[in-house]
Amino acid sequence: MTETVTISRMGGQADGIAETPAGPVFAPLTLPGETVRGEVRDGRMEGAQILTASSERIAPVSPHYGDCGGCSLQHWAAGPYLDWKREQVRHALAREGIETEIEATVAVPPGTRRRLALHARRGEDGRVVLGFKARKSWRLVEVSACPVADPRLVAAFPALARVAAAFLEHPKSAPTLHVTATLTGLDVDVTGVERRSGGLSGDARMRAIEGAAAAGLARLSLAGETLMMERQPKVAFGPAIVPLPPGGFLQAVPEAEAAMVARAVEAVRGARKIADLFCGAGTFTFPLATVAPVLAADGSAPGIAALKAGIGSGPGMKAITAEARDLFRRPLAPYDLRGCDAVVLDPPRAGALEQTRQLPGTKAAGVVGVSCNPVTFARDARVLIDAGFRLERVTPVDQFLWSAHVELVGVFKR
Repeated sequence: MTETVTISRMGGQADGIAETPAGPVFAPLTLPGETVRGEVRDGRMEGAQILTASSERIAPVSPHYGDCGGCSLQHWAAGPYLDWKREQVRHALAREGIETEIEATVAVPPGTRRRLALHARRGEDGRVVLGFKARKSWRLVEVSACPVADPRLVAAFPALARVAAAFLEHPKSAPTLHVTATLTGLDVDVTGVERRSGGLSGDARMRAIEGAAAAGLARLSLAGETLMMERQPKVAFGPAIVPLPPGGFLQAVPEAEAAMVARAVEAVRGARKIADLFCGAGTFTFPLATVAPVLAADGSAPGIAALKAGIGSGPGMKAITAEARDLFRRPLAPYDLRGCDAVVLDPPRAGALEQTRQLPGTKAAGVVGVSCNPVTFARDARVLIDAGFRLERVTPVDQFLWSAHVELVGVFKR
């Protein structure tokens, strides 16, 4: 049914929402205050025609805008867009009955994302196509440019397509190239290759290795298994230089990482010993070690091995002790955290509920929560607040530019 509606607000997934007698209508790529017209099916209006545009609407900069599913808010002016992200954090906290100071959203510039997940498929003409998924679809949108990505990644698209060809050997393979720009060159880990029939053949592996060498990649790996390494991919965490493990986690944007690290370090100044939980390869560990000795723990054994390899690689750091441990099944208890008067947590989207429940029993006077999910952050924050901590402030960080995603840093004291 074709309808004309007025968008009243933005939803949490970045769709404009119009309130109608029949219920809310979700209209992607629209803005509050706009009058739009289109076909409504099951409460959604795809391909809405803008009849009256918002004064906050701006021209998108990507040639793939509207089709590529990566940038759903490229049409929104920076000021209201960043304010909306701040409000998403406020709403998440409010659902748990939490009020605190929420700072302005930290913005990141275009062209700074150092890692991408590029899907590879073979087109009808036999050509290898690299791109991103269309919005709410499995359809692949071929990309030739990406305004959020580091230019080094964009420049490598043609060479990466040639590398991807070897991983399309089996018709059921749907490879994804996880590409990361490191200090020593591009690191590529490939997932989604069909394995039930025996996996990648020896010939295909050789073609992949030859393609990677021709592309000048630092390393090529298959689901964490190194196929070729010309140079060890390395990253800088504070004063340390750390060897990144194949497929290892890395914050997507260096500027966003720097903003989060700076706030964590400032919050723990004066601590005698710091626990860095869900530490990965040491994103926060090494900067924190410039303040005090650090106990680091994470469930990724390769991440902990990389962290240990970085110990001693830079000046001015206190002692670091690192342990590979599943903090979901075996959270560190107050006994394990004895002596730690500050704790930093940077868990995955699921949050850190079990580990958070252990913190009230420690001597920690301060906790820093870094989160990529305001909802689970608020849930875990409620545990600390109920135990006597106060959430002093939260800083939203716009690490994933023009998307609905928002990250944050929260500082707790008691």
